[in-house]
Amino acid sequence: MNSDQHPIVVTGLNHWFGAGEARKQALYNVDLTIERGKLIVLMGPSGSGKTTLLTLIGCLRRVEEGSVKLFGNELYGATEEMLVLSRRRLGFIFQAHNLHDSLTAIQNVRMGLEVHGAPTMKSWRPAAERLLSILGLGDRMNYLPKNLSGGQAQRVAVARALVGNPDVVFADEPTAALDKDTGHEVVALLKRLGEVRNTTTLMVTHDSRILDLADQIITMEDGRIVRIG
Repeated sequence: MNSDQHPIVVTGLNHWFGAGEARKQALYNVDLTIERGKLIVLMGPSGSGKTTLLTLIGCLRRVEEGSVKLFGNELYGATEEMLVLSRRRLGFIFQAHNLHDSLTAIQNVRMGLEVHGAPTMKSWRPAAERLLSILGLGDRMNYLPKNLSGGQAQRVAVARALVGNPDVVFADEPTAALDKDTGHEVVALLKRLGEVRNTTTLMVTHDSRILDLADQIITMEDGRIVRIG
């Protein structure tokens, strides 16, 4: 299967948490193929395995059983070097914005480029300023997180994830701290990235307000994919 057309291919993926009698299976035989440039939404009740699946594909957890191919590279048994190289092509947006309190908004965005190496750092300021302006934070670039609202801080986190032009964006409840209009704008930006840059977005959400923007909705229950629509 062409890795350019399908940057994410998951086959027979199982995952467990804990050990011994406390060991509990979190994912059951998950199969999933994601097309490039699409905005994919993962839905389902809490504990259904959505975030676990996201973190396994995103190289944040080790694949224990089954196959996860990211850009054609097998993550099961991958070396740390391979995982680091893969992460450099990814962007992450989490429910908690995870900004550094001692850094300004634009400095926090700059950190999103540091993982990509020295070449991208040469022109970091114009890229960071442009994204912050697009997200309505042109007048907040030099503010510390404590002086931003929750929604503004989350938009800084979105800019940080996107500033390196990632091939795939992983978003875990990215609109949870945003009002309806701002949340819709952020997801619309992710969708435009898919159309313009062929960026793929895999998003976990409970936010039904943004479902009209999804190219595909995948529903999970009890560690299994039960619907793809």
